[in-house]
Amino acid sequence: MTTASASATTAAGKYRVRPGLIVAWTLLFIGGVIMIMPLLFMFSTSLKSAGQVYDLRLIPAAPTLDNYIRVLSDGRFVRWFLNSSLIAVIVTASCLFFDSLVAYTLAKFNFAGRKIIFLAILSTLMIPTEMLVIPWYLMSSKFGWLDSYWGIMFPGMMTAFGVFLMRQFFKTVPNDFLEAARVDGLNEFQIWWKIAMPLVTPALSALAIFTFLGNWTAFFWPLIVTTDKDLYTLPVGLSSFAVEQSIQWEMIMTGAAIATIPTLLIFLFFQRYIVRGVMLGGVKG
Repeated sequence: MTTASASATTAAGKYRVRPGLIVAWTLLFIGGVIMIMPLLFMFSTSLKSAGQVYDLRLIPAAPTLDNYIRVLSDGRFVRWFLNSSLIAVIVTASCLFFDSLVAYTLAKFNFAGRKIIFLAILSTLMIPTEMLVIPWYLMSSKFGWLDSYWGIMFPGMMTAFGVFLMRQFFKTVPNDFLEAARVDGLNEFQIWWKIAMPLVTPALSALAIFTFLGNWTAFFWPLIVTTDKDLYTLPVGLSSFAVEQSIQWEMIMTGAAIATIPTLLIFLFFQRYIVRGVMLGGVKG
């Protein structure tokens, strides 16, 4: 057998389609279609008139944007959208700052009880959110935080998951860089901000995305802590909107579609940071 023939045979064997791979990709494709179909029907229904709602065709016969105009003309919906945006942005910024600061301290300073503090923080991850609602509510009531933006935001302004994720990354930052910065006269806060933080950008990006999406879709706690409709976040407002529009499915789907669009855009544009942050976090852990 000639060298060329041997190479061709090797290449054919290398790229031979395996039955197991076909089955795996087929199952993944079917699973993807099952998960995306409700989303497609939601957007499809939002483009239909009231008389077309029960037409199950995915592409409407006469698509219209009237539903979006009606929903966006409702001042309450715009207010709920702005509330969710404000809360999600502030809580995300708070988590990035405080979680990173605590994580840097636990990763780069040796002091008595460091491991105990870290384990205590991690242990809070095992507590279901439902068990924390009563203490949060009592605290909010005592300090006058009910029906306020602060009451909605304070439980998520620092997270154990963020501390854990950032600590794993800060541990990989070479100590030589930090020592060189100290020799140059930088204080510890400046070292953290100017030296360490730029080196953990993938983790910061992943944490920012997770935190923003988590607060954007939060429903349970904002529902409990607020009774003023002007303070409703978008998920809570949509639930009340759905009750009011109980027989107008096109309006309900339009509101849900508008609420979903920001999360889809964030995922599409920043998905590489999500994957990179999770993969590196798992490897470094």
